[in-house]
Amino acid sequence: MRSREEVEATLHIAKLKPAELLPPVHCLSFSPRASAGECCLLQLEPGLCAELEAGRSLVIRGDKDEQAVLCSKDKTYDMKIADTSNMLLFIPGCKTPEQLLVDQASCNVIHTQIAGFSNNYWELRKCRPKLKKLKKLLMENPYEGPDSEREKALTDSKYTMEDLLDRIQASEEEILHQLQVINACKIEGYWRVLEFDYEMKLLNHVTQLIDSESWSFSKVPLSICLQELGSLEPKEMIQHILLSYGKKYTDEDEVYFEMNADKICTATAQMLLQNAVKFNLSEFQEVWQQSVPEGLTTRLDQLKGLALLDRNSRPETIFLLKVEDLPEDNQERFNRLFTIREKWTEADITPYIQDLCAEKQTVGALLTKYARSSMQNGIKVYNSRRPIS
Repeated sequence: MRSREEVEATLHIAKLKPAELLPPVHCLSFSPRASAGECCLLQLEPGLCAELEAGRSLVIRGDKDEQAVLCSKDKTYDMKIADTSNMLLFIPGCKTPEQLLVDQASCNVIHTQIAGFSNNYWELRKCRPKLKKLKKLLMENPYEGPDSEREKALTDSKYTMEDLLDRIQASEEEILHQLQVINACKIEGYWRVLEFDYEMKLLNHVTQLIDSESWSFSKVPLSICLQELGSLEPKEMIQHILLSYGKKYTDEDEVYFEMNADKICTATAQMLLQNAVKFNLSEFQEVWQQSVPEGLTTRLDQLKGLALLDRNSRPETIFLLKVEDLPEDNQERFNRLFTIREKWTEADITPYIQDLCAEKQTVGALLTKYARSSMQNGIKVYNSRRPIS
């Protein structure tokens, strides 16, 4: 235990002037139980500190074969170890200079034991939620309708929200948003996606009713839909398909849906393309227009992220290429795309990489990092920076 005289003698040897320092002195010693590795340091941004101070939780998620992420209620962060050249000491009850100035009654010599130490800390970096696994899990057992024999036979491969939070590396709000994006619905407490043929069957019931009643696609009454179609399919499924392909609103106390023409055209295109390797483009456009409900107009821009056009083949062709089927990792995504096509225009590749953009990142920045540009027939094209096997 050092005395004040010993402290001042040490300051004199170090050629430090006591008058230039705060009067209190911390004398540190290692506790017999102090060791590295027992405690971890986590660097938090102010927003995450506020979450904890408000009593909310931060959760670390990831299976054994996955890189751990930390999730708040609405954001996801990569966790990476950052080494530091300075040893970081864990000192219980340590007071900062500001606190010492406020507490003028502090003893001049404060003896403190070091509880632990570390040469690194966990650094957080906001990242895209890892949601690819969500659709994969739900597709293990897609919902094929109440009369499906498979539905009666399979009792597992169903997931509650708690199950998804345990398996998916994303925050609760990000998972809920993605469930909405993939048109998932809750059936008997489990989140499910509809089998595509069953989804199209439900959509066909609705569009046929709209046609037979001569309704506008911008004003489809919920009550009559449930009344007319409730004998064919569960009313919950009819309402779900209206929510998936339309926008709900109220007019004079009646609930209506404004149907999304682009979504209906896109789903019809997927139905036509899913069983064909390649489709003659002009023939496809003709069949596609004939297949959508009367009054809707098909456009190629409705196929962004769903199908790819080959303008260089003769005749021109189109084939199914869904962005949701591509890898989630940036490098793996670009490798797959450059395997499919050696050179891409920015317009063609953008729908397939836009979801990879981090916050405030542009498609152009991604292309600069993962692709090499060149001019071909006066048009800028992009190819891989590395050999593709």
